[in-house]
Amino acid sequence: MADTVSSRIAGFYQRSLGERVDALAGTGLLSAEAERHLRAGGGLGLEVADRMSENVVACHGLPLSVALNFRVNQRDVLVPMAVEEPSVVAAASNAARMVRMSGGFVGEQATSQMTAQVQLDEVPDVASAGLRLAAVHDQVLRAGDAAVPGLVARGGGCRDLELRVLDEAEGLVVVQLYVEVGDAMGANLVDTVAEATAPLLEAALGGRVGLRILSNLPLRRLVRVRAAVSAEAVGGAPLAAAIARASRFAEKDPFRAVTHNKGIMNGIDAVALALGQDWRSIEAGAHCYASLSGVYRPLATWTLTEAGGLEGVLELPLAAATVGGSTRVHPGVRAAFELLRVSGARELAVVMAAAGLASNLAALRALAGEGIQKGHMKLHHRKDAVAAAAGAAAGAAVAAATRGGVR
Repeated sequence: MADTVSSRIAGFYQRSLGERVDALAGTGLLSAEAERHLRAGGGLGLEVADRMSENVVACHGLPLSVALNFRVNQRDVLVPMAVEEPSVVAAASNAARMVRMSGGFVGEQATSQMTAQVQLDEVPDVASAGLRLAAVHDQVLRAGDAAVPGLVARGGGCRDLELRVLDEAEGLVVVQLYVEVGDAMGANLVDTVAEATAPLLEAALGGRVGLRILSNLPLRRLVRVRAAVSAEAVGGAPLAAAIARASRFAEKDPFRAVTHNKGIMNGIDAVALALGQDWRSIEAGAHCYASLSGVYRPLATWTLTEAGGLEGVLELPLAAATVGGSTRVHPGVRAAFELLRVSGARELAVVMAAAGLASNLAALRALAGEGIQKGHMKLHHRKDAVAAAAGAAAGAAVAAATRGGVR
């Protein structure tokens, strides 16, 4: 049953497609609708697609996979991934297997607060603007809450605000409001708050209102995940030390750090796509966070422990959602959520970050050991074979059509 699900499914990759769905159905997680969707090959109906986007002409598919072996905060989870690169799924599953030997991933996200920004230009007497804002602090928060009554009824709403001076000479300031959005990504809610509070802020501070929009750098939505792994699990003490040195390389060199972080986002983005998340927002926030110090830095680091193993830590802002957007419209996304069975957006963010840290460990282990190409290319050749077969089939179809007089 669902409460005793194990993410360890022996020989899963060796089974047929139908047998894999059998194994997932056997967990008791899938509804009848989700099971039918998976057995039919997944995909998205054109009528649904046409409602989801603009100028639709067809559907463009990605493989929906399941990463195994993940244990997050003492619970086994099956992690859906939508990605065209097989090594991403295989590598994350393998790294998760190593980490679970030491207890699995541990993480938290303290709040789900998004940031609304109200820009004000030509503000007079910028030096006292903070005092003028303090005088209307509570009034502004009440105005923001009044604009999103449904969110407030669900326990969310405006929590705090602050003023940042961007250019004193020009009188350019921004007021940032922090809005608890619960299990939503929160973009529309936060934009509504920004627009509703702007007139009040303009009256209190002077100047002219500019943009009223969310920020995709939600610093009050930071997720932090840790993992420990023994030297034996990664292949011995020399390899563990090499992984730590590779991590240190990323700390010292932004050229390496960006590739280091790309490996992290391999895992996070794949889960985000499978679960209908705004992966563009997640990517933008992650890379901005990596640059906040003025130097592009790695989002995750691995260090040697006194016992000779490794400890990894990943921290980034991550706006995940279990409601709204595509989370309940796309049948594949609904099936993916059934498999993952998270309690809310904050738990989802932790699982996504765990997938990122697993992907990072797998990449560093490969790079520090035999090199990235051996395992990567072995799986890549499968796609080459599929492409060759597809090309041959297309050529045969063209030839048949030509013989029949069709041009």
